[in-house]
Amino acid sequence: MFGAAEGCVFETTEQNGKPVTAIRSGPVLETAMRGMRGAVAALAEAGNDVIVDEVLWDPEALVDYRRRLAPYELHTVGLIAPLDVIEHRERQRGDRDLGLARWQYDNVHAGMTYDLELDAETATPDQLAAKIKRAFGL
Repeated sequence: MFGAAEGCVFETTEQNGKPVTAIRSGPVLETAMRGMRGAVAALAEAGNDVIVDEVLWDPEALVDYRRRLAPYELHTVGLIAPLDVIEHRERQRGDRDLGLARWQYDNVHAGMTYDLELDAETATPDQLAAKIKRAFGL
C-alpha cells in the first residue's frame, strides 16, 4: 500500500530550505481507514472501552467517527506543540520522513473541532493522560 497511488504516497518537497513531506492517500487506504473506523465502532458495540490514537488530516474522518460512535460516549483530544518542538521530536525518533511534522503542523488540526486541546510541548505522556482523565471524569 505504501508508495502506490491507490494506497499511500509520501511526497517530499522543499519550502524555504526545509523539507515538507505530504501524505497523499488513495482509494485503497481510504477504504482501509473506513474499515478501521467501523472496527472501532464494533469494539464499542461489544462493550469495550476504546482509545484510538490516530493522526486525522481529513475532517471527514472525524465526522465519520462521530457518526459511527454517536450511541457511545466519545471524547476527542487534539495534541498541539510548536513546530520547532515537533520537528525536533521527528529527528529524534529517526523513523519518520523528515518534513512530515512540518506538513502535519499545517494540515492535521485544520477544520477539526476537539472536546479538549492539550499543549504537548513540555508535558509528559503521564501528565497529558492525567489531564484527559480529569477533563472527562475518567
